[in-house]
Amino acid sequence: MFSRAAFNSFKHAARGASAKIAPHSVLMGATVATAVGSGAGLLYLNRNAAHANMEAEGLHPANHPFPQKKLLGTFDHASIRRGFLVFKEVCAACHSMDLIYWRNLVDVAYSEEEARAMAAEYQYVDGPDDTGAMFERPGKLTDPMPRPYPNEEAARAANAGALPPDLSLITKARHGGVDYIYALLTGYSDPPPGVEVREGLNYNPYFPGGAMAMAQNIFDGVVEFEDGTPNTASQITKDVVTFLNWAAEPELDERKKIGVKAVLLFSSLTLIALWIKRNRWQTLKTRKIVFNPPKNWANNKSSK
Repeated sequence: MFSRAAFNSFKHAARGASAKIAPHSVLMGATVATAVGSGAGLLYLNRNAAHANMEAEGLHPANHPFPQKKLLGTFDHASIRRGFLVFKEVCAACHSMDLIYWRNLVDVAYSEEEARAMAAEYQYVDGPDDTGAMFERPGKLTDPMPRPYPNEEAARAANAGALPPDLSLITKARHGGVDYIYALLTGYSDPPPGVEVREGLNYNPYFPGGAMAMAQNIFDGVVEFEDGTPNTASQITKDVVTFLNWAAEPELDERKKIGVKAVLLFSSLTLIALWIKRNRWQTLKTRKIVFNPPKNWANNKSSK
């Protein structure tokens, strides 16, 4: 009888508690579902190529499998070497790289002798000399990459008013990074029906607005690779984008190497700290203070 009464009391209490908690649970579940749905929707819109503001913002680039994008991936240095060749023969006619010096290429894509020889092919203004006059000299490893134009006005005048950006940090200065640059260089096409492109501009759906001043410069066979790599347009673009990515993040390989060392070091220190806490501090964490009265303690206490 007692157990049945206790069971009925517990059942009524559980029903009352569930009646109170149910609205809160429903509200919490709806909130979580809304948050998850909103996040999934934003992720879909972010990854989906076609969206309402495509023309103004540019087509969202696809995710390309560059090895340096992986968690422990590093640069393909052979690709960096080929990419510099593409930059020198194709891109350097309009774009500068003010933050890259010839010495930066040493032990990355070229030997010191090769980099020194390439620098000597260009003439740099130096001085003044003993007479106060400026003079030209062959380039050295300490010189930056040569500029195609002496100043911004000359660059605009040669490109119908458009200013070719410096490419030293271009992969970090554009949303999408290497994926955007790759998609931009390979994304030229004819404008779709209903889209008009002003004369002198070129249609590229990945560029904000869709019309850009730079014409398509990378085609199959535009450069010849010394290592026999196929010189298709996609391979050429991949190599020059890898070079530009290295120019923006030359410390990437070393940073990841240091990161792996740091993870291993701190993991080992964490395990050692846990072992010390468990074994060396065990006596303090589990100690028990006990009073052991001397012999005849009760007799001495009663005599007083």
